[in-house]
Amino acid sequence: MNKESSYYQNHTNEQPASQKTLSYYIFYPLLFVFLIWFVFWIEDTFHLNFTRYGIYPRRLQGLIGVVFSPFIHSGFSHIFNNSIPLFVLSSFLFYHYRRIAWRILFWGFLLTGLLTWLIGRPSYHIGMSGIIYMLIAFLFFSGVFVRYYRLMAVSLIVVFLYGSLIWLMLPIVERMSWEGHLSGFVSGLFLSFIYSKNLKKRYQHKKLVKIYPEDEEFLKHFDENGNFIENTEQNA
Repeated sequence: MNKESSYYQNHTNEQPASQKTLSYYIFYPLLFVFLIWFVFWIEDTFHLNFTRYGIYPRRLQGLIGVVFSPFIHSGFSHIFNNSIPLFVLSSFLFYHYRRIAWRILFWGFLLTGLLTWLIGRPSYHIGMSGIIYMLIAFLFFSGVFVRYYRLMAVSLIVVFLYGSLIWLMLPIVERMSWEGHLSGFVSGLFLSFIYSKNLKKRYQHKKLVKIYPEDEEFLKHFDENGNFIENTEQNA
């Protein structure tokens, strides 16, 4: 068996996206939202304050916030405003980028936290918003770099839903961690650039459309040069 046929067989054996388990694009996003609300409930119920576990820039003990700060929120409006974007964007990530979703989250958490620790003002930085900005940047720029129509559609949806948030990367709102927003955005842009190279190779390989069987019918309307074919039967 040659390399091309082996490559084809490995990818055609994958389940269609519609048959994947809900854990790929529903369960984990819901789990993330549950975790931030659970932490918030613990704080409120037992009258605790976890702010000290946030990121405090350029202090060694402040590095603990790289792991814990995204799960800590200052109040109801803060956590509520982060919950819906977190669910929507992480769902996009697990559905369209499920092979690398966990890697994106791991490196996204790490890079966003460390960059915030480096550039942030001397105060505690908490909340999931930095990760949200990381997801916004990754989903948008990955679609732009890869140029696969499904991923480009996600990019357009992200811009439509959250494009206005770009202004919050500037110091225009008092007591808001614009540094965390900017760090997340830069981290997402960096990750999209790194991972889009391999993603582009995969999606440019025509056999990979077997991952989405419904794509085959769509792609029949285009010739090898990308020109639209109105009647596919006459050109078969």
